[in-house]
Amino acid sequence: MKKIAFFCIPAHGHTNPMLPVASELVKRGNTVRFYSFDEFENKIKATGADFVSCNAFLGELTETEEAGLKNVSTTEMTIQDIRITLSMDAFLDEEFKTFQPDVVYADSVCFWGKLNAWKHNVPLVVSTSTFAFNQMASQYMKNSPKELADMVFGLPKISKELKMLKPYGYKVKNALSLVQSDNKTDSVVYTSERFQPYSESFSDHYVFVGPSVFSKIEPDKEKERPLVYISMGTVINDRPDFYAKCIDALKDEKVDVIISCGNALDISVLGELPENIKVYPYVDQLDVLSRVDAFITHCGMNSVSESLYMATPMILYPQTSEQQAVARRAKEIGAGVMLTNDSVHGIRSAVLEILNNNTYAAGAKECSEDFRSCSGTVGAAAFIENAPHESEGVDILEELNKSNGKIQILYWLAATALVVLFGLLTSWKYVWIIGIAAGVLSTPIIKAIQKKKYNSFVEKYGKKRKND
Repeated sequence: MKKIAFFCIPAHGHTNPMLPVASELVKRGNTVRFYSFDEFENKIKATGADFVSCNAFLGELTETEEAGLKNVSTTEMTIQDIRITLSMDAFLDEEFKTFQPDVVYADSVCFWGKLNAWKHNVPLVVSTSTFAFNQMASQYMKNSPKELADMVFGLPKISKELKMLKPYGYKVKNALSLVQSDNKTDSVVYTSERFQPYSESFSDHYVFVGPSVFSKIEPDKEKERPLVYISMGTVINDRPDFYAKCIDALKDEKVDVIISCGNALDISVLGELPENIKVYPYVDQLDVLSRVDAFITHCGMNSVSESLYMATPMILYPQTSEQQAVARRAKEIGAGVMLTNDSVHGIRSAVLEILNNNTYAAGAKECSEDFRSCSGTVGAAAFIENAPHESEGVDILEELNKSNGKIQILYWLAATALVVLFGLLTSWKYVWIIGIAAGVLSTPIIKAIQKKKYNSFVEKYGKKRKND
């Protein structure tokens, strides 16, 4: 039996998938010590794990910092993670000396968990609450101008904060090395290989276990009237304007509606509710989804996974680049439609499209069967117990990276040859046009070549995971 230290950030979407895994590990006779925050204490203790409060290490935030966190600023979240790591340093040094964990299981963006595993030379397994993102899978993310500006202008601030870690024995190159998935770190991903974009690019250090849930409920869609469920998650859920439009869109339809709005919203601001619409701060989401016919969702990974686990098609309304990636994949498998028009008419049309077209329910059902065939929490627990792991076979991503340099060189040699040829055959006066065109076209052309090369590597090497 092993001693396992769990670490997570104070966020429901990151903590919730770790709870069934903790419960399974305890059931198997392991000792689990879960370093978390007071709002999760009861849930963690219910798994049988030992709860260790980290609230004392949360620093006081300025109004600007708090606003950045509420707006899901990558820069602000990274800075706060680094500062929490520093504030916990002495405490965790002592904890690692006394508890002496055999394995650390840390959320993918929980810096203090990951950094202390490396610092104290304890095998690390990463808990990945969304897709695993490497250079291939990251193509599914499309950052908004606001998100790009946040990252670009935030880099100097992050670099400054990272330098403060070195005197405490933390070795880290940059923030990207802390959050991006690599093929050498053991990782549990709460989705299936089928749903994970570019799953072939990940090594045997990854196990795709499917959604991590406690529920044994099976989908049951039999009822007199269709049921629509609406939730914007637990972070960006103070959206009375959007809920009001949903109510207006569905109040006269022959459907029943459940809205889960969180406790940040005063339900009274929505006014008198139509008979077919109920609004609650919280619901048992898995229970509701087991009966639902259409789900309007912000596309957090947990919500989408739970919806597909319960064979429920979705109206996809992502709010961040990460949620955009999840929404794109759900649409690709035929289990949802994008809500591109969030007007009253647009919401009504999207809901009716899902309810009146059985192909979306069929797509969600197929994904449900795929998710339920995964190893689940049992597979995750076994993977953690047996860490560290070794990877077998060819690393497709490594092979792709080797070829990328050659692709870049060949492209620019061809572009240069074209410029020279154009100048010799026509006029040197206008060769700058060819140069600009080559620069503009370089990204899409090189990406297309890389994608073709990637597919050839997958076909050539294939792969059968040892944990399948």
